[in-house]
Amino acid sequence: MNRLFLRFLPPVLLSIALASVLVYVLGAWWFGDPVEQNAARQAAPQLFLLENYVDQAPSDEWLSRLNRIREVSPVKMELISLNSALASLNEVQQQALQKGKVVMDVPHKAFYRRVDLIGSRYVGSETDVLYAYDLPIDAWLNMKMELLRYFIVALILLVPIAFWSRSHWREVAALMQVAEQFGQGQLSVRAEVKAKTSMAPLAQQINQMATHIEQLIGAQKMLLHAVSHELRTPIARLAFGLELLHGDLSNAANLNRRIAGMSLDVEELNSLVNELLTMAKLEQQMSPSTAEKVCLNSEHFVAACLDKLTLQHPNKAVQVNIDVAALAFFADEKLLKRAFENLLKNALKYAEEVIFICVSRPLENEIHIAVEDDGSGIPEEQREKIFDAFYRLDRSRDKATGGFGLGLAIVKQAMILQQGRVLVEQSDLGGARFVLVLEQAI
Repeated sequence: MNRLFLRFLPPVLLSIALASVLVYVLGAWWFGDPVEQNAARQAAPQLFLLENYVDQAPSDEWLSRLNRIREVSPVKMELISLNSALASLNEVQQQALQKGKVVMDVPHKAFYRRVDLIGSRYVGSETDVLYAYDLPIDAWLNMKMELLRYFIVALILLVPIAFWSRSHWREVAALMQVAEQFGQGQLSVRAEVKAKTSMAPLAQQINQMATHIEQLIGAQKMLLHAVSHELRTPIARLAFGLELLHGDLSNAANLNRRIAGMSLDVEELNSLVNELLTMAKLEQQMSPSTAEKVCLNSEHFVAACLDKLTLQHPNKAVQVNIDVAALAFFADEKLLKRAFENLLKNALKYAEEVIFICVSRPLENEIHIAVEDDGSGIPEEQREKIFDAFYRLDRSRDKATGGFGLGLAIVKQAMILQQGRVLVEQSDLGGARFVLVLEQAI
């Protein structure tokens, strides 16, 4: 806290000092020199005696009254020639003295004043100047008052700055501690800063970054574990098949059968690698801002995806219903196609006979693309887990049904990148109902 406050202290004091100088300069230009005005106020008693006692005397008594004041006053008063006085003054002061005004000489604690302008006091008085010195003038009084004033202003300003810097430093220290703990591997730690503080946006960004890093590292660990598990089986089968080939080269039928099995294992490995690459590519995009949304036609989009997949399942009936309000919508075509085709593949794989596709706009700012089937469905307690990479339901672990548990994880990531989401529900047909929800600008 002290370090932060000390960083603020010099610029604040410098700003106050510059403001003081600026106020003084502008005040002197607009209202006159405050130092001279203060000196004139302090010399006011002597001027009062001159104007109301000496100057009020008859012409033959002016000098005698002046001498009486000189005898009792600690202020020295002398009569000097006008030319001598003018020689000691600058041009502005000379003009003022010529007009009969009082001219202050602050550095010497003195003032000049002409006796008169027409010689009415005594013979030759128009060429004489009264020079009073050793006046009780404190030239620094005004400056001391200004310094005190700005010192109080600085103190009042620095007190809230001190409290603010103390609070600010606490927040910075909390973020530093979070960063240190996170760097030490405590990935679940988060910054706790009040929402109204200045550090709240930074803390929010740090928390979002920490969450994303934690998810990436968690996904990486799970990926390494799952990949090693998934790769082990086909690799083991390939190794076993190669061993058998060495002792069974004479039997052409067995040889062809084993080669065919090994080819299937290679295809399985290739499919797994492709799925992993797709998942990694989607995770690397990270930000929804990378999605390129275009206007799509619902009928053309659904038809193009169905033509590609239904040929492999001619015994499954696919029904399509598209609302008029949902004929056109905005989405990233590649991402949406990947998500929709994965849902179709699952539906075609697990449906008994019927698959139903519905595109609707239940809300003005949302498009829903639903895919449901009449299969066995998904237990409610497993509906959240099925979107995790490599998570498979018990019945799908058999390679007869295929799949690596990456399809729905890809669907979820593809929807997140479009600022959308995917829902899973119980279908009226008896199986699962997946809904792709796309946000639409109003």
